[in-house]
Amino acid sequence: MAVQITVRNVPEAVRDELAARAALAHKSMQEYLRGELERLASRPSIDRWLERVRERQSTTGTRLPAGEIIRHLHAGRR
Repeated sequence: MAVQITVRNVPEAVRDELAARAALAHKSMQEYLRGELERLASRPSIDRWLERVRERQSTTGTRLPAGEIIRHLHAGRR
């Protein structure tokens, strides 16, 4: 079920920028903001993402130094 959200005290410049972005996307402000909120909610927060990374590290019990990761990345591009 959909709910309504009200955001008060948005600076005029922010509102104008959001309206311009909505217009460029050929969407109403409501459609644009709903899409942006859905996109934002679909991604984990930084804290949750870091928590999951740490869980994976502790589960695997292995760690690679950053230099080794970069070396493997560069090797894969050759």
